Amino acid sequence: MLMTNKTSKAKSVKPPPKPKFKKKRKKKSKIYFGTPVQNAIIRYNDSDKPAVKNRIYKEHIQIAFNKFAENIIHTFKFYYFDYPLEEVKHEVVAFLVMQMPKYDSSKGRAFSYFSVVGKNWLILHNNNNYKKMKIHDQITVLDYKRNITSEQSLSDSDTFNIEFVDQMLEYWDNNITNIFRRQKDILVADSVLELFRRRKNIDNFNKKALYIMIREMTGSNTQHITRVINQMKNYYFSMMEEFQQGGKIDTANTGSIF
Repeated sequence: MLMTNKTSKAKSVKPPPKPKFKKKRKKKSKIYFGTPVQNAIIRYNDSDKPAVKNRIYKEHIQIAFNKFAENIIHTFKFYYFDYPLEEVKHEVVAFLVMQMPKYDSSKGRAFSYFSVVGKNWLILHNNNNYKKMKIHDQITVLDYKRNITSEQSLSDSDTFNIEFVDQMLEYWDNNITNIFRRQKDILVADSVLELFRRRKNIDNFNKKALYIMIREMTGSNTQHITRVINQMKNYYFSMMEEFQQGGKIDTANTGSIF
């Protein structure tokens, strides 16, 4: 019996397709205000030619300042302006440009310098609606954890408040070094008082903004600032009670009212 061998055609096995690897995109650097921008600011300040200054600014500084101003506004939520935030950003950038000649590279990084300059401008100009706040409301926001007005009733009279704050400042001017012994405590206390002295020029008296200002003025951390403010509040309550009863505070250099 003849047997026929059936030759089966071997199936050709296709090699697996080569895996497609996505080309990794180079991550864009998040550093928009680094050494190159700082060096550009130095070159800008060193030049006395307007055309050169203008070219350096447009090519190396302008984009960084725009991004910088935008980040500060949103990071610290400076939203209490009565005109669009884009205009606020332009005003911040204009102020930064005005401050460029004051930058001294021997005293620190440009980023740190302009951070302080930008935040302080925003704090001083944030929210014109705060101009109508009562001075006792201004005192209230210095309380870190509770509402002072719920504990101490203040008169609604502006004259009453102005006289009280003026006499309170006079008391502290005479007594601050007797009440606080450590230099860093005195520095924080004086910075708090300085904000009261400048109260007519400060539009935004919200708690976060004030703490930022005090930190920038003193270099102290929030915990230290809070401790000094809490000690000052004890004197505030006693002075307020004295003022309400007699219409004035004994501002003589007595060392302590306790």
